[in-house]
Amino acid sequence: MRLNRLEVLGVAASLVVLGASGCATKNYVRTQTAPLVEHTDQLEAKTADNNKQIHAVDDKAQAGIAKAQSSADAAGQNAQGATKAAGDAQTAAGDAVHRADSLDAVVKGLDSYKSIANVTVTFGFDKAVLNKDDKAQLDTFAAQLGAAKSYLLEVTGGTDSIGSAQYNYDLSQRRADAVVQYLASKYGIAAHRFYLIGIGKDKEVAPNNTAEGRKQNRRVEIQLLTNASEGAPAASGL
Repeated sequence: MRLNRLEVLGVAASLVVLGASGCATKNYVRTQTAPLVEHTDQLEAKTADNNKQIHAVDDKAQAGIAKAQSSADAAGQNAQGATKAAGDAQTAAGDAVHRADSLDAVVKGLDSYKSIANVTVTFGFDKAVLNKDDKAQLDTFAAQLGAAKSYLLEVTGGTDSIGSAQYNYDLSQRRADAVVQYLASKYGIAAHRFYLIGIGKDKEVAPNNTAEGRKQNRRVEIQLLTNASEGAPAASGL
C-alpha cells in the first residue's frame, strides 16, 4: 500500500513528536535524579568524615587511657618502692641495733669513748611517736655526725612512774626505737652504730610527783660517743 504525500508528512510529524517526547522524559528523569545522587554523595562523604573523626577520637581516648594506666602503674611502683625502702630501713633499725640494759654491757672496756654531744626529746603520756619539735631537735643533732668518725650513738628511753614496770620497759624501748628509726631512715646511719637502752621508770631525771617532772621523765636521751684515740674531730655541743 502506498502512502500519499499527506500521510507521509503525518507519520513523519508523529515520529518527530514522539522523539521530542522521549528526550523530554530523559531530561526530566535526569533533572529529578541529579539532586538525589548529589545528596547521596554528600551523605556518603559526611559518613566517611564522621567515621574518621570517630576513629581519631577513639585513638586519642585509647592513647589517653594507656598513658593514664602507665602513670598509675609507675605511681604504684614508686609507692611500693618507697614503702619497701621505709620497711627495709625500719627492719634494719629494729633488727641490727645493739640492745642492752646499760651501755656498759655492750661497750665494756671501751674507756676511750667519750660523749661529745647530746640531745633529749620528750613524749606525750603513753606515746612513742615523735612530734615536729622532736624531729627538728634530732635534725640539728644529726647535722654534727658528718664531722664525727668512729662514733656510737647511745639511745636511752625512759618513762614516768605511772604504770607497771614491765609496761614501762616496753614503752621506753618503743620510744628509743622511734628515735633510731627516724635517724637511720633519714640520715642513713648504720644500725650497728646505735646502742639502744630501755630503762623504763628505773632512772628518773626529775621528780615524778609533779606533771612537769613526769614530762621530763617521758624522754629519750641521745649521746654522741667518739673514740678520741682514733683522732676523730670533736663535734660541737648542742
